[in-house]
Amino acid sequence: MITVDHSAALLEVRGLRKSFAGVKALQGVDLVVRPGEVHCVLGQNGAGKSTLIKTLSGAYQPDSGEIFWQGEPVTIGGPVAALELGIATMYQELDVVDGLTIAENVFLGHEQATGGVLHVASANARTQQILARLGHSEISPRTEVGQLSAANKQIVSMARALSRDTKLIIMDEPSAVLDSQEVENLFRVVAELTEQGIAVVYISHRLAEIRRIGDRITVIKDGKTTASGLSVADTPTPHLIRLMTGREVANVFPQSTPLPTDAPIVLRCDALGVRGVFRNVSLEVRAGEIVGLAGLVGSGRSEILEAIYGARRSTSGTVTVNGTVLRPGSVDAAVSAGIGLSPEERKSQGLILDEPIFKNVTLSSFARFARGGFLREGAERDAARQQIEALELRPPDPNLTTRSLSGGNQQKILLARWLVHGTTVLLLDEPTRGVDVGARAEIYALIRRLAEAGTAIIVVSSEIDEVLGLADRVLVISDGDVLTTTNSTDIDEPGVLDLVMRGSAA
Repeated sequence: MITVDHSAALLEVRGLRKSFAGVKALQGVDLVVRPGEVHCVLGQNGAGKSTLIKTLSGAYQPDSGEIFWQGEPVTIGGPVAALELGIATMYQELDVVDGLTIAENVFLGHEQATGGVLHVASANARTQQILARLGHSEISPRTEVGQLSAANKQIVSMARALSRDTKLIIMDEPSAVLDSQEVENLFRVVAELTEQGIAVVYISHRLAEIRRIGDRITVIKDGKTTASGLSVADTPTPHLIRLMTGREVANVFPQSTPLPTDAPIVLRCDALGVRGVFRNVSLEVRAGEIVGLAGLVGSGRSEILEAIYGARRSTSGTVTVNGTVLRPGSVDAAVSAGIGLSPEERKSQGLILDEPIFKNVTLSSFARFARGGFLREGAERDAARQQIEALELRPPDPNLTTRSLSGGNQQKILLARWLVHGTTVLLLDEPTRGVDVGARAEIYALIRRLAEAGTAIIVVSSEIDEVLGLADRVLVISDGDVLTTTNSTDIDEPGVLDLVMRGSAA
């Protein structure tokens, strides 16, 4: 065990300020991180957390304020300077290169070489040691990263951070793409790192994680530090939420209403399967019903939604919407039948980030706004504005670039798209990933309102409590098989995990 002086600051930030074109992203942020601690940074989307991270990683230069590293004032001139100090950053948006191997990604930018000749065997061996340290010795360092799941890409990003002489690791929503088992492994690794004196700045919207892993907390609101160095153990959750939002937020799921006994079946899947991925999935969703798919990452949950939507061609079974059997592997057929999908990776798969909000809202309904071969942008804006107001999207300007919005508001744009289209079946994959506690409550309420208006909804989430809290019925899935179907009130999170671990309902 390494003896660590926790009283001396490893990193200290004083009065950090940063503006972009007149927008004040940071307006005076203070932060003190000690060696060997897990320091959690909380704040709503848009509070300034990402700007703080990019400033500490050297991607941005502050307008004013001071940064001290091991007691000495420093200027972090760029990402290389941050790494040379010993600051490594794991971004929420995975920063790996799909076309390279794991080892090549791990040593990207500090390749092991002599005289211009790469030491491939040495890099592979060192990468294997790091993967073993992370609990993933089964992964070959020669594997191309593009073949990995999102969870394993996160492991590669962590391995890259550990490939240097790192003293501080900044983790931005590291559990967002991990299932419960992977999260437990992440916690184990973090505990091992802090025992060695490495500090971790941990950013997460999941307050339960903060309770599990954190030592101290700094809260940022509107670019300012509202509280710094709070003890995790001694700070009640309602107080943290008030510091983050400036208001009381009831972090509960909305009350469901009993489904009418004569509610029609809108969506039916009969023995649906994709060879090598999942098989024999049968389910029904009635108008106004929310059905949840619960299971671990890699269980086949997202792939089931993709097959229903036609983005993945099924190799067996059928999908029927309002009595019409859909053509396998046809997104056009699914959308025409009234199916909409909000994908797991909304930024890369669901949104055109550099287009204005109104273009993203009307993306699946261009035919409605076309006349004489030309799009009527005025009509597009009007339709988008109606949904913006109904969903309370902030700021309520349809001309804003989609990239400029918070995660919660980007999620609302996807929901608005399908509302404009007149969708009757809504498939939601990780609907609150990267969304803060205040926006989560809004999205939960919105999903329930859509169901009460008659929309048939399927929800997939890595957070089992979210599936159970939102859904009326739940399918528990493991390794591509449906283990059981039950009312959400008849099962709890330990019950789901027990089924998954046993791989059987028996």
